[in-house]
Amino acid sequence: MNFIARNLFKAPQQRMSRLAFLRHQATFATAPQTPSFPCVDAHAARESKIVASSFNRYSQTSDTGPEPPYARPCPLSYSTYHCPNPLELTYGSTLPSFDIAYETWGTLSPSRDNVILLHTGLSASSHAASTELNTAEGWWEKFIGPGRALDTNQFFVICTNVLGGCYGSTGPSSLDLDGKPYATRFPILSLFDMVRAQFKLLDHLGVQKLYASVGSSMGGMQSLAAGWLFPDRVGKIVSISGTARSSPGSIAMRHAQRSVLMADPNWNNGFYYDQLPPHTGMKLARQIATITYRSGPEWDQRFGRKLHELNDGQSPPHTRSPTLCPDFLIETYLDHQGEQFCLKYDANSLLYVSKAMDLFDLTLPALQELRMAPATQSSPSHPPTTLQPALASRSHPPPLHYLPHFPDLVAGLRPLISIPMLVLGVQSDILFPVEQQRELVDAVRTAGNTQVSYFELGGVWGHDTFL
Repeated sequence: MNFIARNLFKAPQQRMSRLAFLRHQATFATAPQTPSFPCVDAHAARESKIVASSFNRYSQTSDTGPEPPYARPCPLSYSTYHCPNPLELTYGSTLPSFDIAYETWGTLSPSRDNVILLHTGLSASSHAASTELNTAEGWWEKFIGPGRALDTNQFFVICTNVLGGCYGSTGPSSLDLDGKPYATRFPILSLFDMVRAQFKLLDHLGVQKLYASVGSSMGGMQSLAAGWLFPDRVGKIVSISGTARSSPGSIAMRHAQRSVLMADPNWNNGFYYDQLPPHTGMKLARQIATITYRSGPEWDQRFGRKLHELNDGQSPPHTRSPTLCPDFLIETYLDHQGEQFCLKYDANSLLYVSKAMDLFDLTLPALQELRMAPATQSSPSHPPTTLQPALASRSHPPPLHYLPHFPDLVAGLRPLISIPMLVLGVQSDILFPVEQQRELVDAVRTAGNTQVSYFELGGVWGHDTFL
C-alpha cells in the first residue's frame, strides 16, 4: 500500500496534518528561486565605478587643451592645427574656429609633392601607425612604413582625426565660446566639411597638391569627396570598402545604433559631460555596429556554436542549463566589443559622424540641392544598358539593369574623370557590399574616366577586412 492509501486510514486530525505538510513541501519545491544575471551585475558594477570617478575633467592646462571625459590617445602623440578663421559648413552653420589633430610618417620632400592624405573610418583616431611619440600600434600599422603599401621611404603620410571626432579635433565634446562643451549645440556636419577642414591643414603645411588621397570605409567616401572638391589638388584616389552614395541598408544600420544610444536616459539630449555618460547605449550601439563590420562565415569559423567557459575555467558540459546572459562565445565577443568601446569614444561624436556618413551622396540632384553643382547641369535621360567597350570592366560584368539613380551618379562624378582611381571591394562585406564599389567603378568609367582600377578581396572578415 502506498503512502497516500495508508494516510487515508489514519485519524482525521493526523490526515489533515499530513496533507498540510505535503502542501507545504509542494509549495517549497515549486517556489521560484531568485534568478542570477551576471551580465546585469557587471553593468551595475561599471556604472558604480563611473559614478565614483570624477567627471569634471575640463580643468586642464592650456598647454594640452581640454580633453573629453573618456580614454583618449596620449595628448603628446599628435600635433594640432588650430584654424582661427570661420569654417562655413554644408548645412548653413559656421564654426568660428576649429582644431584638427594629425600625425605624420615619413619625410616631406622639398617640393612638398609626396604627400598622401589618409582618411579614417568612423571611430578611428589619427594614430594610424606607431611613432616615436607613441609606440603603440596604430589602426593601419601593417600598411604604413618603409616598403609597405604607404611607403614612408617615398611618401609623407598624414592622418587626421575628423572634424566632429573626439580624438583631438573639434567636435561635440570640445568647448564652445562660453567655456562649456558644445554637446548637441554642435552643428550638423557633412563629409565635405571634414575634407575642407583637412585641406585647411594642408594649406597650413604648404601642400598644394596631394600625391594621393587614400581612405577605407568612411575614409573611402572622404577620399572621393576630396577629389570631387579639389580635383586640381588630388593626384590619385584610393577608395577601399567605400561608396559614392550611402545606401538605405547602411543608413538603416547606423540609424539603429543612434536610436539605442539616444534612448539611453543618460544621453540627456547630449548634455551629459558633467554627469553619468550614456555607456549602456554606447555599448549596445557598438554591438550592432560590430555585427555589420564582420560576416557570418567568420563567426562560424571563429566561434561556431561553442559555449564560453564557466568561471572555474572548466569547459561547460553540453547539459549545462542556458541563461539569459551570454552563453555562446559569439555573445561574449559582442559583449566584450561593447565594453571596450562604450567609454573610449564620445557618444555625441558617434551621432554626428555617423549622420554625416548617411548624408553622403554624390548624385547630381543631391549635389544641386546643396548648391554644390551648377543647377544647369543635367543627367543623361537614360542610363546605359551596357558599358562602352573601352570602359567595360574585366573584373565584373555590368548589371542587367542599372538602378534608377545611376545616371544621376554618373553626372555627379564627372569632376573625377581626370583623376586615376583605385577602388577595392570586399566580397564578404555586408555594410558596404561589393555592388556599391562596382556601381562606383561603372559610374565613374561611364562618366569618362579611363584610369580606374578595381579589385575585389576575398576572405571572410567582412567590412573590417581593410584593417
